[in-house]
Amino acid sequence: MRRGALLSTSAIALLTVACGDAPIPPSSRAAAAPLGSRSPAAQPAAAPAELATVGTNEVLSVLSVEHQVDVASERDGMVVSISKDEGSVVNKGEVLAQLDDRTLQVERIKANDDLLVAQNNVKYKEAELKAKRAALDRQQQLRKLGLSSEADLEAADFEAKAAEFDLHGWEAMVESSQAEIHRLDIEIDQTHLRAPFSGAVVSRYIREGQEVAKGDKCFRVSQLWPLEVEFQVPESAEPHPVDGAGVRVSLVGDSTRTVRARVVKVSPTVDPASDSYNVTAELTGKVSDLRPGMAVRVAWPATGHATTP
Repeated sequence: MRRGALLSTSAIALLTVACGDAPIPPSSRAAAAPLGSRSPAAQPAAAPAELATVGTNEVLSVLSVEHQVDVASERDGMVVSISKDEGSVVNKGEVLAQLDDRTLQVERIKANDDLLVAQNNVKYKEAELKAKRAALDRQQQLRKLGLSSEADLEAADFEAKAAEFDLHGWEAMVESSQAEIHRLDIEIDQTHLRAPFSGAVVSRYIREGQEVAKGDKCFRVSQLWPLEVEFQVPESAEPHPVDGAGVRVSLVGDSTRTVRARVVKVSPTVDPASDSYNVTAELTGKVSDLRPGMAVRVAWPATGHATTP
């Protein structure tokens, strides 16, 4: 009986293995699974990595120009005329206002007369020196022939040297007079308040008849172009703007109006107080209606980073 039971059990096992479509009991599948593994139904679907996002870095700033200065008086004087007013477009070197220069003009005339006198005396002394040297040569010849005394030769030599010294003295007077004229010309030119570069008069601080002192502000002159925008970029912002990179500039009052700009200067140092550095960009788009001082937003791409769960 025991042998028959064993044969029956073996037959059932062989039949089960041969039938591949026969379902395996859940308890058998669980027992067959490797230790520590989870069934497909129990495992959650793998979350895909988030894609890198591209945002925008944005900062507030104002439009500016490289050259904007206060024109100060270079000397004391009274304003006698004003040639340019606020809003006037000026070229480099153009006169903005005039100080009283009458005293300097009189001194200039006198210095010019002194120069003419010195130049005439130089010509006279040159002729005199030529005559004195000729007389000295004759005395030397006569002395060789025994027809002149040593005293006569010494007197001729003294007169020739004296004429030469006189000539050098008047030549120095000519140089001194020329230097004086040059000095007066500089001072006369300083009575003309001139535009240091081409641009426009932003402000006028003086009026006709006003006494000004050396160093007093008289005008403010500003370039009109090229327009620039200077802004600070946090060190943590990515990517860092570099020379030649493009940025987008939009007006604070009209966000739909944007113009292009190109980075022209990046500060090589970082301000430790704000952990940021300065960047300057020059506007390259249509800017005929834009002016320095307008508030703008500056934006450039900000690259995100892929993240995994």
